[in-house]
Amino acid sequence: MYGNASSPFASRTQRASMYSKVGLETDIHGASPHRLITLLFDGLFEAMNQARSAIQARNIELKNRAITRSVRILDEGLKAGLNLEAGPLAEDLNDLYAYICMRLTRANLHNDAKAIEECQRILTPVREAWSAISPNVDASRAA
Repeated sequence: MYGNASSPFASRTQRASMYSKVGLETDIHGASPHRLITLLFDGLFEAMNQARSAIQARNIELKNRAITRSVRILDEGLKAGLNLEAGPLAEDLNDLYAYICMRLTRANLHNDAKAIEECQRILTPVREAWSAISPNVDASRAA
């Protein structure tokens, strides 16, 4: 009863987490497809950073949850959103995401923070390229 986030006795952290979650849900519901992919990249990098920190702190449970979240974002979000009939770029991204999933799974098995860093280095240009087209996507929708 007292630990419930909706309770007036909830901790400040619990209430902040609840408002943050509502803000994210609002952002998702009103988001363009381009914005949704941006949110997936943000969540992916946040989860990979959390996994690296957990490995350094020797927190196996948190590392496992963070890497599992990363793989799910890749598989169920980024890969699932690809239109493989669109051409070779989509196929290349599909293969890249599959490789990253494999590297993250191995990183989870071997507590390998360097493998997670490799995944971040590989995905950073993809994330930056996606962000760079944002103004063009939004402008074309307005027209």
